[in-house]
Amino acid sequence: VQLVESGGGLVQVGGSLRLSCEASGFTFGGYAIGWFRQAPGKERKGISCIDNGDGSTYYTDSVKGRFTISSDNAKNTVYLQMNNLKPEDTAVYYCAALRNTILTYLGWPVPSSGMDYWGKGTLVTVSS
Repeated sequence: VQLVESGGGLVQVGGSLRLSCEASGFTFGGYAIGWFRQAPGKERKGISCIDNGDGSTYYTDSVKGRFTISSDNAKNTVYLQMNNLKPEDTAVYYCAALRNTILTYLGWPVPSSGMDYWGKGTLVTVSS
């Protein structure tokens, strides 16, 4: 199993970035992919998730209206479009996978300890 994030970088306040998470080694449609982020000295928290089975999407309040999650099942890739970025969005962003039946049971947000597989992360820095 492998999850590989890409697309992080340095951006100014108000700018945009698109993160990608390419998955391999499991049945993509049977899993949900979540995006988590961890700022220095803070807990890793989930911000968005997509169920690759039925396409349901979930957002936490901190990113709702600014971030959009999407999935290309043909490419086994999930995207996170991030617009109107703020300094407080600065963090390492991780994607993680969870069986979509478990997501249905637990609901979003799922604690990081509940995810099955993780990528290594990509750094997003928003400068003011």
